[in-house]
Amino acid sequence: MASDRRRPRSAASRVFVVLISAAAVIGVLVAAFLVIEAQRAVHAEAERVTAATASAIAASGDVVSALAEADPSGATATLEPYALRVIGDASLDFVTIMTPEGVRITHPDESQIGGRYLGTIPSSPRTLTETFTGTLGPSVRTIVPVVDADGGLLGWVSAGVTTESISATLLRRLPLSLTITAVLVAIGALGAWIARRITRRIAGDLSAGTVRDAVSSYESIRTLGEALRAQTHEHGNRMHTAVALLELGRTREAVDILTETSRQSQSLVDQVTARRHGDPAVGALLLGKASQAKERGIDWRVRIEPDTPRSPLSPVDSVSVLGNLVDNAMDAAALAEDRWVSVTLRPSAEGGVVLEVGDSGPGVPVELRERVFEHGFSTKPADAQGRGVGLALVRGVVSDAGGEVEVLDSPTTFRIVLPPAARRRP
Repeated sequence: MASDRRRPRSAASRVFVVLISAAAVIGVLVAAFLVIEAQRAVHAEAERVTAATASAIAASGDVVSALAEADPSGATATLEPYALRVIGDASLDFVTIMTPEGVRITHPDESQIGGRYLGTIPSSPRTLTETFTGTLGPSVRTIVPVVDADGGLLGWVSAGVTTESISATLLRRLPLSLTITAVLVAIGALGAWIARRITRRIAGDLSAGTVRDAVSSYESIRTLGEALRAQTHEHGNRMHTAVALLELGRTREAVDILTETSRQSQSLVDQVTARRHGDPAVGALLLGKASQAKERGIDWRVRIEPDTPRSPLSPVDSVSVLGNLVDNAMDAAALAEDRWVSVTLRPSAEGGVVLEVGDSGPGVPVELRERVFEHGFSTKPADAQGRGVGLALVRGVVSDAGGEVEVLDSPTTFRIVLPPAARRRP
């Protein structure tokens, strides 16, 4: 039993997935930024608190007097209760007052009093903030010198906060960061849901490929219709003129007009039908565009090599691609004094098809050669049919077929190279 083929995801679903994924990625990035910023802020706050507290203790008259007596036991009895009180008031993990040599006079753990201070003691009296692992574990600590009125060193004061306490403070701030992230993701999800509804209202449950094919079909019908209208209009004018001449008895002139019309059309028909793998829709388009070019006073030049192989594009896509390129070329050529548009179909070295559409227009600036293929971008003012869709559609169709589009100079030429029909991407 043949296995069921998976139904392609609708364009609306694709839009939803892309937007919700973008919202999730942005949410993760914002969360990471907020966490890193909170960590930095908490660490900076610990440095400010320890520096301010240590400086205030070092400037205290009681501390200066106790250290000036040079009696460690008496200084401990006086300063230990004071240091413990400061630890509680300032929410610190330790305050250590020590001699100039670094012998502890106070410590939260009384058994550590009299031992050597674990940390960096500056070689000269100055303030130093660092992260160091002491008796209470890793901590952010600031050491400040205690000096007398003459600037002599009496001792040191170190105040610190353990990294464990810093982490606890950070954890208390995380809910706010996570709430902000959740709100951003929720807003993004709401936007994705709204975009999905709008897209579904426009495209229904059609897949992205089907939507593109629909746009391509519309473009094909539009450009082919314009071409055939121009051809019908031109032939109608010639027939009316010939009938009027016949009624006036000027048979020779009527025959000349009809002969010239037949000759011009036959030249292009011969090129189109000379191909072994010709496309009737493309042939009709070229015939119609010839009449359209004549209406606009543009010299129409077509060269189709007989050995040009079959195109990998469907008739609808072929008409859409060629029609859009020719329409743009005619618009550009209309701005020049010497007005001409050329269309060339020939085989490529790899056995594919090369389509070139050139014009005598002002050209495409180098900085815009990629942007002209963006959806919605155009160097021309918007009109009733809309601008900025044609070239984007051309690149999409050609890319899907495994081909390439490039813009050449002198003269301005849009060149499309398509692979052999057998190598067309599925």
